[in-house]
Amino acid sequence: MTFFELLLEYGTEYLKALLMTWGLTALSFIFAGVLGIVLTICRLSPIKILRLVAEFYVQIFRNIPGAALLIILVYALPYLEVVLSYFNCVFIAVSLIVAAFFAENLLSGINTINSGQIEAARSLGFTFFQIIRYIVIPQAVRSSILPMTNLLIATMLTTSLASQVPLVPQDLTGIVDHINTHATGGILAFVISAVLYCATALGIGQLGNYIDRKVRIKR
Repeated sequence: MTFFELLLEYGTEYLKALLMTWGLTALSFIFAGVLGIVLTICRLSPIKILRLVAEFYVQIFRNIPGAALLIILVYALPYLEVVLSYFNCVFIAVSLIVAAFFAENLLSGINTINSGQIEAARSLGFTFFQIIRYIVIPQAVRSSILPMTNLLIATMLTTSLASQVPLVPQDLTGIVDHINTHATGGILAFVISAVLYCATALGIGQLGNYIDRKVRIKR
């Protein structure tokens, strides 16, 4: 099939796949962000068990292959009488992995904060959670915009795990398998998906650079 024949016949499916990829990326990144913040707070906590649990989580999910985690969720959990939809399995797999990297990026941002600010807050009677809420997290997020931008792009690429399960509608990687199963899309089917991935990544990068310029902390 030619490029225009592909677009004419499968243009709607590509649009659905693009929207699925965007939606899965957004949901996974938001959930991972919330979990990543919780993990970061635990890693900074004065309670040792919380620090150990959070550190264990980060080390495990930062190093586990996404496909392996997805297989566990899809095929192993039913043996424990826990059956999740394919979408939820992909969403959870992506979110759990991304959360570990989110926590690492946020911790790197925290390391840029002058320790004198923390000491000043303590001298004013701020509690641990007040210091985290009003001083640490806001500055850490502002210092981590560019790494978080890269992580968001990585999250989008990780959603290609959805191609491993019969997700409907399919993602940008899954739609290629669908086309080459029902027609002869060949390399062009991959090229269209790659262009859509690249265009999305470039858009995210530009947005991240713009936000970074607006909120960057001048030191």
